[in-house]
Amino acid sequence: MNLKKAALIIFVILLVDQISKLYIKTNFVLGESIEVFSWFKILFIENEGAAWGAKIPGEYGKLILTLFRLCAIIGIGYWLYDSARKKGPSILLTAIALIFAGAFGNIIDSVFYGVIFDDSYYHIATLFAEDPYGTLFHGKVVDMLYFPLIDTTWPDWLPILGGKSFRFFEPVFNIADVAISTGVGILIVFNKKAFPEKKND
Repeated sequence: MNLKKAALIIFVILLVDQISKLYIKTNFVLGESIEVFSWFKILFIENEGAAWGAKIPGEYGKLILTLFRLCAIIGIGYWLYDSARKKGPSILLTAIALIFAGAFGNIIDSVFYGVIFDDSYYHIATLFAEDPYGTLFHGKVVDMLYFPLIDTTWPDWLPILGGKSFRFFEPVFNIADVAISTGVGILIVFNKKAFPEKKND
């Protein structure tokens, strides 16, 4: 695989990711959901922090997180370029391209969404709003894919947990997150193919 093919992967993922986010942002109120199947819902939430909703506390926490993401994307981009230059395995370049595209997709939200959208509380957001909800580098990441594969309650006879609700796989995520997770998964599962040992002459 060469850089052109990697760039195509990145472009397609970014396109699908941003189209899906723009659609959700301009058609859903925050917290609104649509049930596609019993185990799959479209649920609009916004993530102010890092993975799994983690946040950096303090006035400049969001800015620090966004700047860290920008530094990370530069590093991943160089990794992709260097691996292609050294004619690395296709599976490695594919994985890096997926991770780069996913990280880039979420960075777009973090950097720009705060200045092009108004908020989504109790009304549908406006694109290129006159009164945006944030500032540059302070945007929120749009998430919408929700898979509550198991949604039930614990049996009453169980101590402590009895009668309480149980939901398996609660995270809400987006296409960019899928790309990152897939790329990392490829590197883990196909580690030996992605990083073959060099044979001594």
